[in-house]
Amino acid sequence: MNAFAPLPFSASPTDHGGVSSMPHNLEAEQALLGSLMFDNAVFERLSDRLRGSHFYEPFHQRLFEAIEDHIRQGMLAEPTILMERFKQDPAFQEFGGLRYLADLVDRAPPAANAPDYARVVYDLALRRDLIRIGGDIIKEAPNPETPADEQIEQAEQTLYSLAETGKPSSGFVSFSHALSGAVQMAAEAYQRDGKLAGLATHLNDLDSKLGGLHPSDLLILAGRPSMGKTALATNIAFNVARNYQWEPTPEGRKTVNGGVVAFYSLEMSAEQLAMRILADASGVSSDKLRKGEIDATDFGKIRDAAVEIGESPLYIDATGGLSISKLAARARRLKRMEHGLDLIIVDYLQLVTTGENSQKNRVQEVSEITGGLKALAKELSVPIIALSQLSRQVEQREDKRPQLSDLRESGSIEQDADCVMFVYRESYYLGRAEPREGTEEHLQWQQDMDRLQHQAEVVIGKQRHGPIGIVKLAFDADTTKFGNLAHDGRYQDSYE
Repeated sequence: MNAFAPLPFSASPTDHGGVSSMPHNLEAEQALLGSLMFDNAVFERLSDRLRGSHFYEPFHQRLFEAIEDHIRQGMLAEPTILMERFKQDPAFQEFGGLRYLADLVDRAPPAANAPDYARVVYDLALRRDLIRIGGDIIKEAPNPETPADEQIEQAEQTLYSLAETGKPSSGFVSFSHALSGAVQMAAEAYQRDGKLAGLATHLNDLDSKLGGLHPSDLLILAGRPSMGKTALATNIAFNVARNYQWEPTPEGRKTVNGGVVAFYSLEMSAEQLAMRILADASGVSSDKLRKGEIDATDFGKIRDAAVEIGESPLYIDATGGLSISKLAARARRLKRMEHGLDLIIVDYLQLVTTGENSQKNRVQEVSEITGGLKALAKELSVPIIALSQLSRQVEQREDKRPQLSDLRESGSIEQDADCVMFVYRESYYLGRAEPREGTEEHLQWQQDMDRLQHQAEVVIGKQRHGPIGIVKLAFDADTTKFGNLAHDGRYQDSYE
């Protein structure tokens, strides 16, 4: 390729963070732009990560964006047509107008080399961003008003964003770009088993009501003590991890079914949580497991189940008193691992903190935590299920089925959540209201208990993208397992 004439401006060395000249390669930018205008089909061979902002020269940024817009709209992107867009651009005239665009096309390298030039442009853009981030870190590090831990977490978040998107902030995207993503989501849902747009919990009626668990959504799962909210969250986590399947891509791997799960267990230890999952998978009572009241047959079931589920990508963090910033930092690290991350579960919301020595009241803290979880769900593009307690006012009503006003510190939780669900088991309350034996009331009570003791409800009190209502599930108290309730009233395993 012949050398291009020097650019009339913006190519002089600049100072930033002690670096005499920011990394750039104007000839690579010119070669790539020339190839794109010479053969628009080259655009489809470029990485989806390349954006106009990755070009060093500002006019090249605008030129690439114009080429991209024309191609995405099915229009030809060549010098004469593009010239109309830049007639009022002073830089276009300084570069030489149409003659400059024509020179780019005349000196364009072979189309096969365009992806190589694109990688050079992208890599240098990342290096410039790294220099800027490093300068910001150096500038902020001596500041005694910002704790060092917070500075590290902020730097980690910025670097994670850079690694994921190629720039610290994605900023605005065009409607056509967003629309393309929406169509792709619909296509994936159509092709997926069960026709779900989101991640399947394998609790069929719940999946039907929610459409699966959607990326970027914050779902609140609330309930009174002993209702089974941790058990339901554990079942969902296990169902998702157990069904994990992936396919290789140029960037690594892509999840095609199930997913990688991060479970923050702020109340129970990792071993206790694993015990619940083992009871679920083996069918052996969790109470018997905990007390050691098992025989050889039970132990065989446990051993076989452990082998079967041992490789499931379910990661447990049982750190108590975890702050929202540390929770987010650990999720980002897991997302950057080879397997990625598809679902986050937090058990439970009121045990997350906002950091050391917080002077905020509890309502303010919960507001900051729910806002942080929603922001993390959007940043990582994964659904987050956060468990929450309910206030005692439920116990004062005759109808003890939960509602939105029962949420503790409900204002921010209800506002930030995309979906609010409540776990409710009528048998729990009915079992504590047993009439005197030998009476007609006791006979009726026994019939009601027989009907309800293996049933549970998930009350959907809010759903931003769909209907509210009640979903009935099967519940096995011995293994703390939720399953599908067949329409004939029989229990149906969620794995079938």
